[in-house]
Order: sequence, then C-alpha cells, then structure tokens
Amino acid sequence: MAELPFDAAYKLMATFHRMQGDDGREAIRCFVKGAPDQLLARSTYSLDTHQQTVPIDAMRSEYTANNERLGRQGLRVMAVARRDLDPASFDPSGDLLSQVSDLTMLALVGIVDPPRPEAKASIAKARSAGIQIRMITGDHAITAAAIAQQLGIPGRAMSGAEFAALSDDEALRQINDLGVIARVTPEHKVRLVEVLKKANKIVAMTGDGVNDAPALKKADIGVAMGITGTDVAKEAAVMILTDDNFATIIRAVENGRALYDNLLKYIRFQMGSLFAFIVTFLASALFNILGGVPFLPLQVLWINFTIDIFLSIGLGMGNPTPGLMERAPRKAGERILPARLFTRLIITGVIIAACTLGVMQYAVAGAHWSVEVAHTMGMTTFSLASIFFALETNDELRSVFSHMTLESHRLLQMCGWSLLATFLVTAPDFMQRIFGTKDLTIGQWLICIAVGSLILWVTEIVKIFRRRAAASSAAEPETIPVQAAA
Repeated sequence: MAELPFDAAYKLMATFHRMQGDDGREAIRCFVKGAPDQLLARSTYSLDTHQQTVPIDAMRSEYTANNERLGRQGLRVMAVARRDLDPASFDPSGDLLSQVSDLTMLALVGIVDPPRPEAKASIAKARSAGIQIRMITGDHAITAAAIAQQLGIPGRAMSGAEFAALSDDEALRQINDLGVIARVTPEHKVRLVEVLKKANKIVAMTGDGVNDAPALKKADIGVAMGITGTDVAKEAAVMILTDDNFATIIRAVENGRALYDNLLKYIRFQMGSLFAFIVTFLASALFNILGGVPFLPLQVLWINFTIDIFLSIGLGMGNPTPGLMERAPRKAGERILPARLFTRLIITGVIIAACTLGVMQYAVAGAHWSVEVAHTMGMTTFSLASIFFALETNDELRSVFSHMTLESHRLLQMCGWSLLATFLVTAPDFMQRIFGTKDLTIGQWLICIAVGSLILWVTEIVKIFRRRAAASSAAEPETIPVQAAA
C-alpha cells in the first residue's frame, strides 16, 4: 500500500500491506526494519519465546544484551518489528513516519558483511606508508569497533553524537586517538574532514551515497565508488574507483609514489648533467683549456641525444626504489630541488667537469697528444662519468654495489646502450670524420675510466654519511602526516 524509504535521520524503513490481522479482521500491517536502538525506542510490545505479546520492558534488556553480543562478533545488527493499523483511517499519502510507533518487536538479525580479503593487507600497507585509516560508518559503535579490529585499524571507537558534542579544541586533541566514528550523519563526516584539515593533515574521503557528497567535496581528495556510487557522489569526487575496491586506492598511492620517485631521479640526473656542461665550458674558457672549446658542437649533440637520453629513460622508466611504501609521505609544498640537493648537484657538476678538463689538459700538456685525442678523451670521460652518476642517483641512500642495482633491469639496459654509444663515436672511421674523434689506446681508455669513476667513489662516501643520518632520524618518533577518512 505504501513505503517509507530509509533515511539516515531515523535509521529505518517500513512497508505497509493490506492483509489479515491476528484477530482475523482486515488490517494494514506495517513491517519495519532498522537500527535496533531506533526500533526499541518506538516499540511498546514484543513477542516472547512462546510468540505471545508482552510489554517491551520485559524484553528490553535481552534485546540490548544480544545487540551488543552480535555487534562484538563484527555482525551488522538489524531489528525487525510490526504494527497493525486500521484500514479506515490509514492514509498512504500521509505522514508515514508518524505511523511507525507502538511497534511490536519481532527479532534481531545479525548480518555477516565480511571485508574483502585484500582490505586488511591494504590497510597494513597504508599504515606502513604513514597513512592513517579511519572508519566512519552508520553501524553501531560496538559493531564498527569489532570490524575495525579485524581489519587492523587502531584507535578507539566513538559515536557520531559524541564526536559532534566535542568542542573544536577537544576534537583536535582527541583526533589522533580516534579510529572509528559510528552512527554518523553527513554533518559528522564533514566535521571530521574539517577537524583533520585544521590539524594540518591531507584528507582523502571515500563514499558512495548522496549523503557522502558534502564530505567528498570538503576533503582534499574525494574518492567515489564507480559501481555503487550515486551520480551526486561521483560529481563531488575527484577520483572514481571503477572496481569499488579500497585496495585500489593504496595501489594508486603506490603507483603515484613510484612515478614521483622516478621523476625525481630524472630531474636529479638532468640537473647534474646540465651543471657539468655549464662548468666544463666556463672553466675551459677561464683556464684556456683547448682554446675554450672542450667539446665540438656535434660532440655536445651526441652526448645529449644518445648518452643522456638513454640514461634518462633508464631512470625515468626504471624500477621504483624499493621501500617507497615504508616511507612517510612527503610534506605538502615540499620542493623538488631543496637547497641541500641543489648544492649537491652543483658539486656533482663541478666534479664531472674537473675530471673531464683534467683529462683533456693531461692529454695536451702532459702526454703531448693531439687536440683530437684530447677532445675524444674528454668526451669519453664525460660520458663515463654520466653513466656512473646515473647509477648513483638511482637511489640517494643505497650503495650502487647493492643487489638493487642488479634488479634495475631497465637502467642497466640503458647504461649498456650508453656505453655502446660512447664506444661507437670513437671506433668507426666514418664516425671519427663526423665527430672529430680519434681511436683511443687501451691505456687512454683506462685513464678515462679511472678518472670518470671518481664521481662514483665520492658519491659512495657521501651516501655512507647520509645513511647514518637517516638511521638516526628514523630512530626518533614521527607524527603521521597524512590522514585518510574511509
């Protein structure tokens, strides 16, 4: 005859049917299902174990105890009740909610809604990455706390009403200890996002319903469900999950960190190589080495468009650095090239330039070889130093002699192509005519390799001190900088 849809405000729904009552007369029977506390508050009677109608006070404690017992098992508890109405006075288009009173409680139903198998592992990975997961739900606090414990979400549980009653200062003080907020309304979700943002956290919010839209819009990153999500939720979000799987968010974080880390590797290498070129040409002009022309124009193009391109591809498209998901998130607004890194890259450029010009000056003034040989040795030294620098900048802490280097297949492959390009520009006769190079003897090659590797040994020494500094800072407790409300 009529239906009262579910609403988060009253946490129940009801349907009205024309049928025969218990006394044999025609009646409009109202069937209700919803939150146990809401139905208990609207009930006057209950059925006992013999299916006899008794006052609700005789059964209230039993319902309350069983509601808590089922909730502690992680079950979502739903109550069912009924009421018979007079067909003559029933108005299907009237205020149906007012008819949901003087109910007769019938039963409690414990529903198993198990988390996806990968959810627990994803939450653990998120926590190791410095992301704190919070569960906000319409379930009872006891049920929510049990599910959170199964998933490995730390922190105590609090109802939405209790959270709303906190002052702003008190909410800020307690926010780090909260893991679950239950029986929430849309207003509670928005306030949670606001409190986290006031605490200088980056907030990601997931949701699928219309009532999630305000919080999705308020969060730094709103994530909507693509399958079960409403159009309103999808419009409010900035990310849509096509598989409705929380683990996809963590995979997205992992992929994002890998892309960003590879981008940093590429930028470090390009900036170091750029500084090396600048210092090489400036110093050559200042000290009149090879007449201020360390490389011929075609030699510069060959280094840029073969050696450096191969190495950039190896760094930008190589394997992500291991342990990215064990690192704390970078701070918002963090510079790509902070002052300390910028200084290190300038020093790197100076070392590569000094090695290159030193070999050139030795070839001309010390060994009295031809200018063409000096150009060739300088070009070879610069190329080899770039290869060594690419291997070192692949990870700012780990040694290049670790097993991780052998696992960087794309980088090693590109280093091989760079080595081949370094050799090809000196060996074939037609390449020598094009680029103004000469054949190098084994001794000359050894000089280029030995001097070019200087950047490797200097960087390895610096990494030893940086690893010690990182180990000492890791021993100090850190505040988790990122919060996610899910």
